Order: sequence, then C-alpha cells, then structure tokens
Amino acid sequence: MDDNTKYAVEISDRARRMLLSHVRFLADVNTSAADRLVDRLMEGIRSLSFMPERCPFFQEDFIPPNKYHKLYIEKWYLVLYQIKNRTVYVEYIVDCRQDYKWLMK
Repeated sequence: MDDNTKYAVEISDRARRMLLSHVRFLADVNTSAADRLVDRLMEGIRSLSFMPERCPFFQEDFIPPNKYHKLYIEKWYLVLYQIKNRTVYVEYIVDCRQDYKWLMK
C-alpha cells in the first residue's frame, strides 16, 4: 500500500460525547486550555487519515487482542480506533487518569 494513500476518518457519536465531556470539564477550569485540547485532539484524529497503522494495538486483558489501535494525545488522552478497509473508526477518547476497564462491557 502506498504511504500517501488517504483513509476516511469517522468519529462515533460515543467518541464525540467523550470528547465534549473532557473539554467541558477542562473549560470549567481554563477555557484557553480547553480550546487547545480540542485543537490537539482533532489534529491527532485527523492525522489518522495517513498511515493509521503506525499506531500500535491497544493491549489489555479486558479487550480482545488486535481490536483497537491506540493514539496518545497530550499525554493524558487515549484515542482508540479500528481500521476497516479504507476507513478509520474512532470509537473512544479516554482520559488515561481514569479507570477505563468499563470498556469491556
């Protein structure tokens, strides 16, 4: 596959709600930091349109192996996504400071 091949990137409704939740929480403390977070998250997510395979698989006991790729953004945020055909599906945007074992439900 050509490295310049572009993938479509789709963000699930759940991931959008998660992003909004993180941003709202931060905006209560610092609105400019919340704006920067949105920019960084969207920049990282958009970058998945090129070579999404560059990110490793998310390996946890409670997740089936090789199901999600992981992308860390701003050291605290984890974007979990799947690649199917020519599309990247962003499923979760998780704050790593929280317990995320609920993903297995």
